[in-house]
Amino acid sequence: GIAWDGFRGVRVIAVPGSQAYARSHGVYVADGQGLVSNIIYKGTEAQIKQCAGPDGTVPLVCGVVFFAADAAEQLLATHVVPPLDACTYMGLDSGAPPIQLSLFFDIVLSMASGVTEQEFVQGAGDASARSARSVLWAALRAFPLSMACIPNASYDYLSADASDHIRSLTLQPGSSSHLCFRKIAHSHVDQPQLVEDGSSVTNCLLEGAVRLAAGSVLQHCHLQGPLEIGPGCLISGLTAASSAALRSCPLRDVVLQGHHVQLRDLSCCVFTLTGRLDDWQSPAEEATYLNMPWAEFFRRTGIRAGDVWDAETPRGSRCLRRARLFPVLHAAEALGLPDVLWLLAPAHGRLERWRAAWRMSWEELLPCLDRAAELGARRALFFQQGQRKVRRVLLGRQDGSLLPFTRSAVHEGYHGALLRTLDEVASAADDAGIAARALACVADVLGCMAQGEGGLRSGPAANKEWASAFGRLESGDVAGGVRELAAEREKWMSRPALLVRAARHYEGAAQILIRQAVMSACQFVTVEPAELPPLGCWVRVTCPARLDLSGGWSDTPPITYEHGGAVVDVAMRPELRLASVSGTPQGDVAVELVCRELEHLRDYCQPHAPGALLKAAFICTQVVQFPSSKPLRAQLLESFGGGFEVHTWSQLPHGSGLGTSSILAGALMAALYRAAGKAASTESLIHAVLHLEQRLTTGGGWQDQVGGLVPGIKIGRSKAQLPLRVEVEEIAVPQGFAQTLNDHLLLVYTGKTRLARNLLQDVVRNWYARLPAAVHNAAALVSNAEECARALRQGDLPLLGECLNRYWQQKKCMAPGCEPLAVGRLMAALRPHVYGQCLAGAGGGGFLYVLTKAPRQKEALLQILAKTEDLGNFSIHSVQVDTGGFSVEVGGSDPE
Repeated sequence: GIAWDGFRGVRVIAVPGSQAYARSHGVYVADGQGLVSNIIYKGTEAQIKQCAGPDGTVPLVCGVVFFAADAAEQLLATHVVPPLDACTYMGLDSGAPPIQLSLFFDIVLSMASGVTEQEFVQGAGDASARSARSVLWAALRAFPLSMACIPNASYDYLSADASDHIRSLTLQPGSSSHLCFRKIAHSHVDQPQLVEDGSSVTNCLLEGAVRLAAGSVLQHCHLQGPLEIGPGCLISGLTAASSAALRSCPLRDVVLQGHHVQLRDLSCCVFTLTGRLDDWQSPAEEATYLNMPWAEFFRRTGIRAGDVWDAETPRGSRCLRRARLFPVLHAAEALGLPDVLWLLAPAHGRLERWRAAWRMSWEELLPCLDRAAELGARRALFFQQGQRKVRRVLLGRQDGSLLPFTRSAVHEGYHGALLRTLDEVASAADDAGIAARALACVADVLGCMAQGEGGLRSGPAANKEWASAFGRLESGDVAGGVRELAAEREKWMSRPALLVRAARHYEGAAQILIRQAVMSACQFVTVEPAELPPLGCWVRVTCPARLDLSGGWSDTPPITYEHGGAVVDVAMRPELRLASVSGTPQGDVAVELVCRELEHLRDYCQPHAPGALLKAAFICTQVVQFPSSKPLRAQLLESFGGGFEVHTWSQLPHGSGLGTSSILAGALMAALYRAAGKAASTESLIHAVLHLEQRLTTGGGWQDQVGGLVPGIKIGRSKAQLPLRVEVEEIAVPQGFAQTLNDHLLLVYTGKTRLARNLLQDVVRNWYARLPAAVHNAAALVSNAEECARALRQGDLPLLGECLNRYWQQKKCMAPGCEPLAVGRLMAALRPHVYGQCLAGAGGGGFLYVLTKAPRQKEALLQILAKTEDLGNFSIHSVQVDTGGFSVEVGGSDPE
């Protein structure tokens, strides 16, 4: 809300504050136009009251000052003018005595309209300062000084007062309570319910029952319960070894800190203890220690003034800052936290031990603090508690992202410890889903270690060096597989290219465990006996295609069983014929394959191998047992009296986005079951296709087979659990609404194809990293699917269109780059004429489906697109909602 039009000169930023608070701070005096006439520091009550606005607040000085370019140039030009050059190294290196200036009372005040030159210059302390002010007056006086006071802002001054410090760390009433505050940050707390509101825990590891009262702060501590810390405390730098001493000493309104100290060649830890209300600088006669008068403290503990201050120290200089209270070394014994805690609760023998120790004051300790050791200890604690977080997030199946911590661990050199933790989690996990995510996190660590070098993260993962570890995972020996993976990993850590390749293989290992998790769906496949068709008889299965109206990607493993999924599909038959090489049953055959030996089926799990889908279908339907000691010919003759001939075809192009691969798998399995004298329900086929695609190693979710095998309009759902089960609900639409959809739904073939598997690795990687955008988007996909189902039940085309548009944005969030430029131009041209539009499937090409505002708009849209440039080849097709679903026909000696 700050107006910058016509601004020149200098503008100060102020925040509103109470008149009582202003008594200890600076206040701007400004007129109605916002021009500053003076700055008052620690003014009288009357002076401050004159600055108050209608609401009673006054504009407090804060640290933000904005200089226009010309004003900044004038200020910078003074740095070579004596005596102001003494503010820079140029002057100091020329031998000038250093000079200290105040931004506000030397620089800004020179431009205040209510201050005269004489008042400004003579108000300086010495001749050098007066000379400096004269230069500043001459340079800056011509510039107007204006003020902008930000409403609802707040200001907290960082003082040496412990109460102020605790308040700023806990955001208690009176501070910036409008800010979002997390009372536990970068910490592992076993029992977070014991951390009361109004307290703060940062970079801590709290094990067991550690209760923290409101108004208290814990920082950089490793504590073990049971412990109870009362209100008003600031505790920092304590290790687990301190916990026992704390249990016997109730804490309230104290500041207790552990410090790393370097005394020449000796490193040690020193503890300091003060009261929250103590003043470090005030003379002892007027001040307190541990929140009580010094005289009372001496009486309670037996300590004398001569113990803490030298006799020659003037009484006015005897203050807490100079009091030698804190034991550092003892001639015969190791010192610890009890050697300062006794000051709170005097105990027999402690006074003599305290007097025998070499003690230091805070003033003496300050130059000896080992800041490098202190930061090192804090860093080590950060990663120690961070590893607990890793365990908690993974084993608790939480959605917290571990990627920021992973990057920190790699940057700070803690990747080794993190890798060992992830190995342990993967080995000890009680289900394949947790272990898979742990292995994906290992891949992230290795990827971060490569620091953006070494090539693309996505790529092949079948190097023979990893085969033994993969084999153990495939056999169910997860712990053994993880051990072998870790051993192999050590050989791939020397340079970025090897690290990236190792990361790919860890993602490949995670995919093995994902497959095992998804194959839990086999529990929901039931096959009943049926009449075995005679030899020479064909079984023909046909299925419609599907349109995913909302929720796609939420059906993709591992999202579908870790978050839960919901997808709205409509079975439909496009009114088009796009000839491919395989064409129809009567067309040319692209691949003809004859399998006479079991060995010919061995490559069923290699998606690009000839006939891989068909081979996998024979194995998954158990028409053929593989592996087996019984030859293929013997198996077929014994069970069926002969072999099988399979023809498959699709009237849709490859990469159409209409679910053809999975629907074809469902049709193929239905035909094989029936030809083998078995019958499978639609629910069984849905789960059987999940199993087949995992055996085939193509992955994929369940929405395609739900869309093509279940007739009409429906919503499929899966819960966030294993075993993975898909439940389908038919959506009952108003009378005649199916025909309304037929009239308003059109397919636009974009002429571009892109396979979903090209996008899958990135989606799974982002999900396993639990990037906040990916987690939020997964939840949005599910909620939008439910909203889409409501729109269909109500027959509400505009609401359905909103769901389609929202769904497309969600797809682009899940898989960035799935909207080619030509498709974007096509969608922009159609946007005024449609309620909603979306690319089918994973996106990137294939079919665009649009919900038109007016019915039967095929020809009208063709004319609109014909006038639009750079769209490439496209075509528009009508759609018919299919209410029949898939069909199985037995009989005849011809595949037609």
